[in-house]
Amino acid sequence: MIDSIFLIINKFGHLTYGEDVSQLEHVLQCGYLALEDDAPPSLVAAALLHDIGQFIDDAGNAAEKLGIDARHEVVGADYLGRCFPPSVTEPIRLHVDAKRYLCAVEPGYEQALSGASALSLRLQGGAMNAEEIERFRQGPHFDAAVRLRRYDDGGKKPETAVPDLESYRPMLQALMHSA
Repeated sequence: MIDSIFLIINKFGHLTYGEDVSQLEHVLQCGYLALEDDAPPSLVAAALLHDIGQFIDDAGNAAEKLGIDARHEVVGADYLGRCFPPSVTEPIRLHVDAKRYLCAVEPGYEQALSGASALSLRLQGGAMNAEEIERFRQGPHFDAAVRLRRYDDGGKKPETAVPDLESYRPMLQALMHSA
C-alpha cells in the first residue's frame, strides 16, 4: 500500500492547484512541520498524507476548474482508512473543517489564507457558525485536526529544504501494522 501511496504522490506531485509550491513540496513541508512540532507519528503521517484525496478522480482541480468542492478530505481519509488507523485518517477527514473553524474563531486567519485556500473555503461552506463550532470542538480529533491545519497553512513556502518522501516509509509501515 505504501508503494501505491508514494506512486500517487509522485505521479501528481508536480501539480500546484493554485499554490506557490508543488503538491509534493507541500506535503513534504507539512510532514516536516509536524516532525518539528514533535507531533506523534500518526499526526506526522496525517500531515504528510492529508492531500492524497486531491489526486483521486482529479479532485484537486475541482475548485479552480469546475467551481465545486470535491471533498478531497473525505476521499483521502476513506482511501487511507483501508490500512491506517483513525488517528491518521480522522485529522485528514477534518482538516477542512479545521480551516472553517479557524476562520470563525481566530481574527485575521481567513485574511491570511492563500488564494487557493480562500477559493476552496467559499466552496466548502465558509466560516463555521456557532452550532458547527461547538460540534467540532466536541469531536475526539479536534486538537489533531487543528494542528494538521496549521501544518497545512505553513507548508507553502517555495524552496524549503525538507526530508524526502522515502524517509517516511518506516513510520508509515509501523502505523499500518497498528491499524
